Amino acid sequence: MIFLKTDEEISLIRNANQLVGQTLGELSKWVQPGISTQRLDQIAEEFIRDHGAIPGFKGYGGFPGTLCIEVNDVVVHGFPSDYVLKDGDIVGLDCGAVLDGYNGDSCYTFPVGEVDESVLRLLKTTKESLYIGIDQAKAGNRIGHIGFAVQDYCERRGYTVVRELTGHGIGRKLHEEPEGPNYGKKGVGPLLRAGMVICIEPMINMGSKNVTCDRNGWTIRTRDHKWSAHYEHCIAIREDSTEILSTYDYIQEVLGDRFI
Repeated sequence: MIFLKTDEEISLIRNANQLVGQTLGELSKWVQPGISTQRLDQIAEEFIRDHGAIPGFKGYGGFPGTLCIEVNDVVVHGFPSDYVLKDGDIVGLDCGAVLDGYNGDSCYTFPVGEVDESVLRLLKTTKESLYIGIDQAKAGNRIGHIGFAVQDYCERRGYTVVRELTGHGIGRKLHEEPEGPNYGKKGVGPLLRAGMVICIEPMINMGSKNVTCDRNGWTIRTRDHKWSAHYEHCIAIREDSTEILSTYDYIQEVLGDRFI
């Protein structure tokens, strides 16, 4: 069932997402060669709890971390570990927080140090496709309009779209209906209506679209081990507009001209 949110609920979801954005901004101060992904996870958890919220991912279905940490060929759901980031890596930090009973969820993929230009193009294209998809997330369209826009934009530039993982509705629960594939056809899927709150999150690969799951049952990575990027915003659909509830502003404040 798709739950339409009231203005009050959307305000609460916005607050949770703004905290997630602030958390990502804090993390952007620390993403550099020499830091472990476990340390990044600790920083995120401390920041979220210090601001009166709880991590949205930790313990969810048994997940062990505050962040889903996506290094290089990891698409989603990577565990925090003693892995130390190196110059030239990329790392997606997918972060969730629960504030006043409502969830926030957003992801940003960071370059670590000096990254190859071909990898930067992947990051830029993936982030651009997020906003291309958001442009289609308006009342009267269908979920397929979003997926078609993302897929068309990325595939025209030589990248592939992961099929097994999707965006989702969000609210009191982290994952609600509808699912939001990053591929598809216009006019297909649930009708987008005012009051829907959904997370749009392109997961785009440099190589094949095929993925595999690690033995931990969580971590999804590209089958060919070529790199993958992931960006995510939470949005609310209004009668005549679309509001982005999450934010990258805090990341941009820290990174300045290094912001993608």
